[in-house]
Amino acid sequence: MKPLDRLVAAARAKPRRIALSDGADARVVAGALRAMRDGLAEITLVGDEEEIAGALTSRACGPGRLRIEDPARSSRTAAYAESYAALRRAKGTTLEQAMVAMRDPLIFAAMMVRAGDADGTVGGAARTTAETVRTALQVFGRAPGQALVSSFFLMLLCEPHHAKKGAFIFADCGLVIEPDAAELADIAVASARTYESLTGGAAKVALLSFSTAGSATHQRVTKVAEATRLARLAAPQIAIEGELQFDAAFVESIGRAKAPHYTLNGAANVFVFPSLEAANIGYKIAQRIGGASAVGPILQGLAKPANDLSRGCSVDDVYHLIAVTVVQASAEAKPG
Repeated sequence: MKPLDRLVAAARAKPRRIALSDGADARVVAGALRAMRDGLAEITLVGDEEEIAGALTSRACGPGRLRIEDPARSSRTAAYAESYAALRRAKGTTLEQAMVAMRDPLIFAAMMVRAGDADGTVGGAARTTAETVRTALQVFGRAPGQALVSSFFLMLLCEPHHAKKGAFIFADCGLVIEPDAAELADIAVASARTYESLTGGAAKVALLSFSTAGSATHQRVTKVAEATRLARLAAPQIAIEGELQFDAAFVESIGRAKAPHYTLNGAANVFVFPSLEAANIGYKIAQRIGGASAVGPILQGLAKPANDLSRGCSVDDVYHLIAVTVVQASAEAKPG
């Protein structure tokens, strides 16, 4: 079974309630209808009711089992505003300001999750990543014990020309611009745990550099080596190695030749880049030249699932990010 098929099957096995804050966007509507049809989630489209109805009509269908929440008309708006005002009181937010804030579908959808009326939210088709992350941090904050919110792309190699097939994580491609050693270690551990929750497989983490096992000397290499040490201390049960060049982390023969005393031997499935610059360039090269499917950016480290669509997203992107959010919500709901 292909990695995307496994992800969709995992979502279908434990569907959750997902709020989509770009409720009138044609791509979001199409992805939502497909997710509902396939049994992945119960969907709420958040936004202007008339615009959403128009988007549904253009697809020759009515809402069916889709729920619509218009913040300007919803019976939930007043209660959400009171909760939001209390949450933001230390920042000087008044009830009147909270009522205005609730008109924003991004904030309203996040409040649905905080109130337990949804299990996760997906937005960003018409908003920036910064807005999506800021809203999630303001409304439900970081997960317990998480010092950092980061992001990754789920990279899927499924085509006939891919010599190695499977699901891989590239992090951090969207948020933390220049992580220090401690932040890089946090990203590595969080990405490993995310990989395991999304795929069910064991994470094998490579912290990437232009050096392999001390082949070069530079402060940037030292940072990655220190991050590797810290990540191993934080999660000794996870296979974590660094610093490694990408080829040594991905190709068995090169891994054995360049780092014979390492144990990954080219089998890494979680790749942690030393900077956002490198990660963002890397995933786009893999996508555009290598033909990998890229799902994301996906956020990790938040108390509740909230994910960010690219403003250039496709219907497939919406569908797959709904599936990811469902799986995250299922993992978050597990006791202990």
